[in-house]
Amino acid sequence: MASTEKLKKYIASFGPLPERDWAFFVSRLQERTFSKKEIILRSGKVEDHVSFLEKGIIRYFVEEEEKDITFDIGFENGFATAYDSFLTRRPVWYNAEALTDVSLWSVTYADLQEIYAKTDAGNLIGRRAAEELYIKKNKRQLSLLKDNAEQRYLSLLTDYPQLIQFIPLKYLASYIGITPQALSRIRKRIGGG
Repeated sequence: MASTEKLKKYIASFGPLPERDWAFFVSRLQERTFSKKEIILRSGKVEDHVSFLEKGIIRYFVEEEEKDITFDIGFENGFATAYDSFLTRRPVWYNAEALTDVSLWSVTYADLQEIYAKTDAGNLIGRRAAEELYIKKNKRQLSLLKDNAEQRYLSLLTDYPQLIQFIPLKYLASYIGITPQALSRIRKRIGGG
């Protein structure tokens, strides 16, 4: 089993994490790995995991007749989940795919409820995970409203410089809300990115 040290450090950044709470939390974790291009969650299924994305990149997309629309991207060292489905226990209408090899530390819905009930730090962890997911979603929505495509691309370059190179141009363009041709022009204008 791979080490949970990155996850422990990340969770400890939320606040005090008693060793007994950490031990209980780790006992409920599952390590899940996916190969590049593997579907992690398929449309029509209920999300049963909240995961810490230890390694890799995940894209969330809607399949359309002529093209896929990438509406979210999950990067290393953050939470990755179809949180709407996880909370409501209803099927998703989109897919999650590994853009690179992916390594996740996951906890199921049932196990998370037990963590909340039996640990002092559980509710703090859950609240902070929800807050992080909300802030990320809100930041993206505001960016789509106020920033132009070049600003959105530059923001991704600033936030994830070492990872953005692994995202195919067509998915990156879709995420930013433009065509691949328009993104190519932006990249050429700013020096490739």
